Amino acid sequence: MTLLMFKAKQQDAGQIAALVNSAYRGEVSKQGWTTEADLLAGCRTDPEEILRLISSDDSMFLLCKAEAELIGSVHLQKQAEQVYLGMLAVSPPLQGRDIGKQLLEAAEQAAQEAWAVNKSVMTVISCRDELIAFYERRGYRRTGVSKAFPVNPELWTAKVADLRLEILEKVL
Repeated sequence: MTLLMFKAKQQDAGQIAALVNSAYRGEVSKQGWTTEADLLAGCRTDPEEILRLISSDDSMFLLCKAEAELIGSVHLQKQAEQVYLGMLAVSPPLQGRDIGKQLLEAAEQAAQEAWAVNKSVMTVISCRDELIAFYERRGYRRTGVSKAFPVNPELWTAKVADLRLEILEKVL
């Protein structure tokens, strides 16, 4: 499968939101291993949030297409001398084929080229051991710092108590 990686445009917001939601929440997400459906109900994001992020300074989405179909995305946000990576998503039926790995590597490279950053940071739900292990295999390390999971009742509700986000980082 040939993958095409490129920067998102404003008109991609709806497709990105649909992809991210399918990878993280709801029944479709259970086809992949990145699902949060047992932890959270509702949506991960919406087209308005994606559009706001695409339109923001020092922010971009990197998209991945195969045969003209959107199969992956990741958000990059410059924060001082580092990049925050979030919403890494791969279509659930295609997970486990190294697409996420390639998208993550492309995002790190794009951040270095666009902003000359020297570190990548991200947050992961602390009980997602398999996801944390995925990032550790890619060079990320646990910082020992965590924070409360954000509340956003317009989009999601927690199914379990005391969710926390663990901060991971990688020197680029």
